[in-house]
Amino acid sequence: MQKVKIEPFKIIGISVRTTNENGQAAKEIADLWAKFMSENIIAKIPDKIDDTVYSLYTDYDGDHTQPFTAILGCQVKSLNIIPKGMLGRSFAGGNYVKTSARGNLANGLIVKEWMKIWERGLNRRFTVDFEVFDARAQNPIDAEIDFLVAVK
Repeated sequence: MQKVKIEPFKIIGISVRTTNENGQAAKEIADLWAKFMSENIIAKIPDKIDDTVYSLYTDYDGDHTQPFTAILGCQVKSLNIIPKGMLGRSFAGGNYVKTSARGNLANGLIVKEWMKIWERGLNRRFTVDFEVFDARAQNPIDAEIDFLVAVK
């Protein structure tokens, strides 16, 4: 894990309100990914900086055990045009801890890494945490994903 400073950024994408209780988030976020892929949402996002996909967790009701909003989208230059059915959000950036995981996405790579993060006892801010799916994540059986967690 390394400490990094994230600059403010804007995202346009699709979202779901969910919770980690009873595995609900894992199912609902998987459904969100299915929609993102099947409806080719990435092609409909205007003003993208690039094709890197971000999976963000924000609007926490408290901590990671409480309801939160999951967003799948891309960084954009502006929020001037937000397509129907999508949302646009600005995030302030700040201090983050960054870690990476590599492996088969179908084998629970992401959920397993979050479980490790939860056990680390980080001094989290619960503002916006996110995963980065860039060129290293294109092969789902050997994907490398960055995880960024907002810290105080």
